[in-house]
Amino acid sequence: MSFGYTDIGYAALLIAFIAAGFSAISFIVGKVQGYSELLEAGRRAVYAVCGLFTLASLVMIYALVSRDFGVSYVAQYTDRALSLPYTLSAFWAGQEGSLLFWGWLLSIFAVIVLVQNRTKHRELMPFVMAILMATTTFFLMLLTMVTPPFLRLPSAPADGQGLNPLLQNMGMFFHPPTTYLGYVGFAIPFAFAMAALITGKVDDEWIRSTRRWTLFAWFFLSLGNFFGAQWAYVELGWGGFWAWDPVENASFMPWLTGTAYLHSVMIQQRRGMLKVWNMVLIIVTYALTIFGTFLTRSGILSSVHSFGQSNLGPFFLAFIAMALVLSVGLLIDRLPYLRSENELDSMMSRESSFLLNNLILLGAAVATFWGVIFPLVSEAVRGVKITVSMPFFNQVNGPIFLGLLLIMGICPLIGWRKASKENLIRNFLYPTVLTIGFAVIAYVLGLRDIYALIAVSLCVFVVSVIILEIWRGTRARRRTAGENYLVALCSLVWHNKPRYGGYIVHLSIVMIAMGIIGAFAFKTEVDATVTPGEMINVDRFSLKYGGLSEYPRGDKDVVAASVEVYNGGKRVGYVYPAKLFTAKQEQPTTEVAIRTTAMEDLYVILGGWDKDQSASFKVLVNPLVVWIWIGGAVMLLGTAIAFWPDEREKRRLDARYRAGGA
Repeated sequence: MSFGYTDIGYAALLIAFIAAGFSAISFIVGKVQGYSELLEAGRRAVYAVCGLFTLASLVMIYALVSRDFGVSYVAQYTDRALSLPYTLSAFWAGQEGSLLFWGWLLSIFAVIVLVQNRTKHRELMPFVMAILMATTTFFLMLLTMVTPPFLRLPSAPADGQGLNPLLQNMGMFFHPPTTYLGYVGFAIPFAFAMAALITGKVDDEWIRSTRRWTLFAWFFLSLGNFFGAQWAYVELGWGGFWAWDPVENASFMPWLTGTAYLHSVMIQQRRGMLKVWNMVLIIVTYALTIFGTFLTRSGILSSVHSFGQSNLGPFFLAFIAMALVLSVGLLIDRLPYLRSENELDSMMSRESSFLLNNLILLGAAVATFWGVIFPLVSEAVRGVKITVSMPFFNQVNGPIFLGLLLIMGICPLIGWRKASKENLIRNFLYPTVLTIGFAVIAYVLGLRDIYALIAVSLCVFVVSVIILEIWRGTRARRRTAGENYLVALCSLVWHNKPRYGGYIVHLSIVMIAMGIIGAFAFKTEVDATVTPGEMINVDRFSLKYGGLSEYPRGDKDVVAASVEVYNGGKRVGYVYPAKLFTAKQEQPTTEVAIRTTAMEDLYVILGGWDKDQSASFKVLVNPLVVWIWIGGAVMLLGTAIAFWPDEREKRRLDARYRAGGA
């Protein structure tokens, strides 16, 4: 029996499995028994695991690029007509490849953490690395014993099955990797939190050490959700961007709890409070990242994103259960070490608003989790799997997110510890008057949907608060430093990066909220069947159908409709909605035509056609949707600013740490 290059990939994973398990044990035994040689052996094993994972990943990439259809995974997800970018994205298109990619990322992160803390956190690091290596061992166990990625077929087919046409979108190149970066990134603060509990060093040292890792994970999980929404919007052809699909929810839930954690740790760093709560939040966030992986790969719930039925479900459930039992048990045992250094002085304080913000975010996560698992609960209780659809999530989470917008506006205006009556009046007067004035004008001008009116008014409130805060800071900076307004603004942001980076992120949330409000509250939709030369009228647009054309595009046959677009009676261009046919797929895929402006998207879907060239269309006008994607870009800017090292904040936290939290 010959030894092929894919055997090298499998051997690398098998050796990595042994090395990762050895590393986890070495760190624990070496630390407990005081054996420095074992600790050093564990460190070297971390590097070895990363190198072996890299080797296995390169083997997989080579198999994909060389079109080795003798490898089952390659035959399943590629074919000869697939372009190079989509061939590379096939790495994470299937179950085995995505687990390999996940484990590879985790091994790289473990090396980075080890290098970053080579001479720091000597008490914490052995346990941090043991936890990371134990998690890596779990994924390697799956890759070597349950779902190996390098299985070969008895005989290689002439061509592969190819990548699902729905996955042949640039969203496939960006959405899964960014989501995985977010998922895997949250393993780092979780490992530090557990190490802090194990050692009893539960001050905010572990939080300070992982702040940028938490921002990193939160940022990429945010990007993953954005890329997924944009992909669904342009590819699936249903007119929306978020369907509350189980796998969409799987990445949304840890984003909610991770957002709560990001806000909550600020209170612990500033006031020494909410230590237990922060531990709970990071445990839940980590568990939800594994739960998201379980949902995607178990096939237990129906989803356009899932990989179908799989035997991985029990392994993931066992791992989640073990992680929760051990971490919660450890938390309960260490409760005496987690006493707050200060108490909540007043309900009218920034601490209380942060806590309320946490509860709202957690409420949304709980509601979403219940909607996700309800089909399983109903099947277990009644024997019938009842699916919870979009209306449930919108009705439950809609009011929750309105409350979140309100808190986003209130929080910056309330001082720490206790806000005085004069402070509240001075800070809330202008934003409140502006918001009420806007609401009255909007109502008079015809905005009678109360739900939309409240939502838009809250967006105005949040924006006015942020602008007021930035204006006050800029004006004070100009007076004290003698700078002009532009220089004062830039200096203000640069010297207070976490604070003003956070404000920019809040502005991005408002932009996203406006896009969602526009798409849900003001959307116009028309279904029509027309013959060439006939018009479809929707809102202020008129669409003239010009006929169908057929042509090849690579390995696909395209049937496209020519549609002339008029806006207010003036011709503004053409759109070409289409259907794409491939020999390997029974059903055609939809190619949506979208004409985007700052005010709305004209969204045209070709439904079907007859021999006489008559065709059916679904036409939507989606107001403000582009602001969702603009908001995502602004969030990138705000997170980058908050992520950048801030010496002033570091000095403040160092001073508090030396003072013992006083």
